[in-house]
Amino acid sequence: MEKLEKSHSVDVRWRSFELRPKDAPPISPEYRARIEAARPRLYQTARESYGLEMNPGPFGFDSRPALTGAKFAEHSGHGPAYHAAVMRAYWQEGRDIEDRTVLAEVAVGVGLEREEFLEALDEDTFQQAVLGDVALAQAYGLSGVPAIVFAEKYLVSGAQPYDVLVQVTEQVQAETAEG
Repeated sequence: MEKLEKSHSVDVRWRSFELRPKDAPPISPEYRARIEAARPRLYQTARESYGLEMNPGPFGFDSRPALTGAKFAEHSGHGPAYHAAVMRAYWQEGRDIEDRTVLAEVAVGVGLEREEFLEALDEDTFQQAVLGDVALAQAYGLSGVPAIVFAEKYLVSGAQPYDVLVQVTEQVQAETAEG
């Protein structure tokens, strides 16, 4: 997304999507198998299109703490750095981003104050911001990530090569220029 922001002057707004809500029922073996079957394609796309080697953390965790932390980081002017660091911690370093200690280390690494960050994880303001994003995702009919909505109009779902994102961006920019 950073590359797309720079190459096409787009404004990226990260939204919360709960991978596994805390009170969700257990994952069925069939669903888990479908997710596991899709991972090789995701890893291949990440490697070929973005030069990323994937080594994800635990499966089926509660993402709410990381999402709440993201809202605080955005409020504090550290949103992009926090998003990148949390993604790296989970997808490349295999860390448990449900763990508040891990999240606090990530937050400190991007310039946030540890105690202030930990307190923010329990603040209603940031939790409500997450719930607002979750409601928006439901309104869009999203059931998984990655999912990118362009200009509140076009949805690109799943791990896509960079060229696909460029194509959609250029289409949206052309439509916007036409008025």
